[in-house]
Amino acid sequence: MFDEMKGKRILVTGSSRGIGAAVARRLGGLGARVAVHYHRSEGPAQAVCDDIRQAGGEAFLIQGDISRTKEATAIVDQAAEQLGGLDLLINNAGDMQGRVSLDEMDDDYYDRVMDLNARSVVMASRAALPHLRQAGAGNIIHTGSIAARNGGGTGAGLYASAKGFVTTLTRNMAKELASDNIRVNAVAPGVITTDFHARHSNDAQMEAARATIPQGRLGSAEDCVGAYLFLATDALSGYITGQIIEVNGGQLMP
Repeated sequence: MFDEMKGKRILVTGSSRGIGAAVARRLGGLGARVAVHYHRSEGPAQAVCDDIRQAGGEAFLIQGDISRTKEATAIVDQAAEQLGGLDLLINNAGDMQGRVSLDEMDDDYYDRVMDLNARSVVMASRAALPHLRQAGAGNIIHTGSIAARNGGGTGAGLYASAKGFVTTLTRNMAKELASDNIRVNAVAPGVITTDFHARHSNDAQMEAARATIPQGRLGSAEDCVGAYLFLATDALSGYITGQIIEVNGGQLMP
C-alpha cells in the first residue's frame, strides 16, 4: 500500500522533535527521501536523520529560520536541490511562543507568533510551487491545531488565531492549486504530549485537557503519524483536498 513512498521527495519543516520528527522517521522508514528541517535543535535533528538512515532510508539536514521569508525560500530550494526535486511539503514548524494574555501582548510577541505559524506556511508553500509543478503533481500538508476550532487555552489566543489562518488557507490553496494537480490538506492535532506542551502547559492544564477526551488519554506524536501518512499517500487520499483531519481522541467532534 505504501510502496509509492519509495523515492518520494519530502521536506518536513520543524522536524527535529515531536510530531515532525515522528512523521519524518515514518516516511523515511517507508523509503521516502526526507529533508529534515530545524532552526536551533541541530542535535535532535541529526538524530532523526541518523534514525532514517539506519532504517535504510535517505535523509538530509536543512537548517534555517522558517519564519523569515528569505530563509523559508532558501530552505525549500535547498531541500529540492538535495532531494533532486520535491513531491511533498509538510509545513509542520510552529510554536505558541509562550502563553500571553491580550493585556500583555505587544508587537514583538504578535510578530513572533504570526511569523512562525502563519507567514512560514505561506512563504514555504509559495517557494515549493515551482518544484511541485515541475514534478507534474504535488502535495502539501499543513499542521493545524484543535485550537483553531476551540479558541485555544488561556494565553493561547494568538496561536489559536494563527492556526485558524492555516485552516482557512488550506481550503483556499486547495481550490487555487487543484488545476496544477497539487493537493492541499491539514492535520489538526489535539493535546499531544510533546515538547510543545512541556514548554507551555503545566500538569494541571494537561490533566484538565485529558478529562475532556473521550478516549481517556492524551495523544502522542505517534498517534498523529497515521493522518499524515494517509494524506501523503495518493492511493489512499488522491481524491481528498481542502480537508482538515482532526486527531484528538474525540475531544472535538465538529
